[in-house]
Order: sequence, then C-alpha cells, then structure tokens
Amino acid sequence: MTDVFAPLDEGTLQELGPLELAHVGDGVYELLVRTHLARQGGGKVGDKHRAAVAYVSAPAQAAAAERLQSVLTEEEQHIFHRGRNAHVHGCPAGCTPAQYHAATALEALFGWLWLSGRQDRAGELFERILEEDHAS
Repeated sequence: MTDVFAPLDEGTLQELGPLELAHVGDGVYELLVRTHLARQGGGKVGDKHRAAVAYVSAPAQAAAAERLQSVLTEEEQHIFHRGRNAHVHGCPAGCTPAQYHAATALEALFGWLWLSGRQDRAGELFERILEEDHAS
C-alpha cells in the first residue's frame, strides 16, 4: 500500500508546475483554515463556512501572502515567485489580478510545502498568518 502522506521525491516535485502546486495548496490552505475554525468550538456550519470563505478569498490570501514575505526562506521565496508569475486564465470577480496572482503564489507555496513533507513549516506559516490577522 502506498503511503499517501509520504513526501514526493525531489525529481517529481521539480516536474510540477506552479499551478499544479497551487491546486494542491488550495486544498491544504482550506484544510488549515477549517481546522483552525473547528478548534474554536461550536457554532453553526453555515457560520463556519462564511468564516472559511473570508480566509480563503483571493484578497484575504493576497494579504496573508504579503505578511509572510519577511519570513520566507530563499527556497520558499523562489516557489512563491513561481506561483505569482504563473500564467493564470482569468481572474474571479471581487479581486484584482495582482491579488489573484498573490493568492496563487501563496497556494503554490503551501502545496510545495505539503508535497515536500514540510507540513510543520506550513503550520508555522499558517500560525504566522493567524497571528498577524488577529493583531490587525
């Protein structure tokens, strides 16, 4: 049986494009947000959903990405820039192209961290986002 949580080997990881990383990172980020909200305790599912949407919208992710810039390693910055510079098709309503690119970069970073087995680092960065979010 395959260990579904095993990190990808470096060769496979290098072959993935930034949008593939962002696709995985979208799910990772959403799971981190939902876990954070679950830790807060009770409440209605609809309220939790609305709270989650507030975290995962492109403008919110762009703001989170901006707050992380000073703590990213050189390798993380490289992945972030690959994600930001990826050729995306269109932009959802309610955000600017710059916000969408920054959100894609954040998702690519979280996807890369997850797939490379650096879940602890993903958790550290997510905690940093939460700290900055609560401070503002």
